[in-house]
Amino acid sequence: MGEAIGYALGQWNALTLFLTDPHLPIDNNASERALRVAALGRKNFLFVGHDDAGDNLAGLYSLIATCEANEVNPVAYLADVLLRVQTHPAARIDELLPHRWTPLRPGPS
Repeated sequence: MGEAIGYALGQWNALTLFLTDPHLPIDNNASERALRVAALGRKNFLFVGHDDAGDNLAGLYSLIATCEANEVNPVAYLADVLLRVQTHPAARIDELLPHRWTPLRPGPS
């Protein structure tokens, strides 16, 4: 018990930093939720059946996580990009990355 108290006292400045900066959250629930998704995925991906399937799933998982990090709806992004990638110029393929993507505006009906 004394060792734990000694450790806490040694970390006191870091533990009380949120009291001096109102922008710091009092907990880390958001980061815990984000890590839980990855941990559950790791457990589930053990049973994808084939190494290539695991590679494909990891790529898709990364793409969806990148969309979410850039506040892009992954379903809308994939629906749009999978249609556009066929005719999009290869020299400008970076325009279709989640952080630069803009959906095509629907034309007049």
